[in-house]
Amino acid sequence: MTTLDPKMNPARSGADIVGGGVGEGPGPEVMAAATLDGNKVISADGEHVGKISDIMLDVRSGRIAYAVLSEGGFLGMGTNLHAIPWSALTLDTDEKVFRVDIAAQRIKDDPGFDKDHWPSMADETWSTQMHQYYNREPYWMTTSVDPVAVRDRGL
Repeated sequence: MTTLDPKMNPARSGADIVGGGVGEGPGPEVMAAATLDGNKVISADGEHVGKISDIMLDVRSGRIAYAVLSEGGFLGMGTNLHAIPWSALTLDTDEKVFRVDIAAQRIKDDPGFDKDHWPSMADETWSTQMHQYYNREPYWMTTSVDPVAVRDRGL
C-alpha cells in the first residue's frame, strides 16, 4: 500500500496523522472507529476540551463526516456535544490524542447540541455552517486522491 503525503492533496477530507506511535494491530492509517472513541481532544492552545464520543459516517459516500466531541458534564448530565469536521482533526499517535487547530474558547463558544437534540447532520446548510466555523471545506466538496493514479503520474 502506498502512503501519500497529505501535502500532495490539499483538498483531502481526512484527518492528519502525526507522531511515530504505532501500536499492536492495524493503524494508524486504518483503524476501527471504536478504538478512537474516548480519545482526548486538545485545542490549538493546549487545553483538553473533551473526548471523542462518536464518529459519524456519511453512509452514501463512505466517508467519515464528523467526530462528535463530548465536552463538560458529569456522568452524562449537562454534557455538551460538538460536531467537528473530520478534516479539522489531527491524530497524534505519540500522545494518543486528537488535536484540533482552533482555540478552546472557540469550541466553548460553539453552542453545540445535547444528546437528546442532535442536528440534522445531512442538512447541507447546517453542515456548511459547521465546516465554516472550523475553517474547513465541506467534506463532500473535496476530492479523494487515487494512490494508483498518483503513482502512475510519478508524483
